[in-house]
Amino acid sequence: MIMKKATFKEKIHKIVAKIPSGQVLTYAEVAKRAGRPKAYRAVGNILNKNYDLKIPCHRVIRSDGQSGGYNRGAKEKVRRLKAEKAI
Repeated sequence: MIMKKATFKEKIHKIVAKIPSGQVLTYAEVAKRAGRPKAYRAVGNILNKNYDLKIPCHRVIRSDGQSGGYNRGAKEKVRRLKAEKAI
């Protein structure tokens, strides 16, 4: 049996899918967990293209504590984080 190595995108989606409600990770933390600590901008680009509701990309924020971008709008990201009591 041949095991397929996960792509960087698949690793990001898997990490973000495991962030519990009420908690956040930074883009840099996600990149580090995926084995590419300097790829935090790539993490943002990957999540910006995610429309799968099973992957809670709204739980990933900037390292300076700001919410950062969100493909459904920054206000929606903040609303979701507040509803989950993450901010």
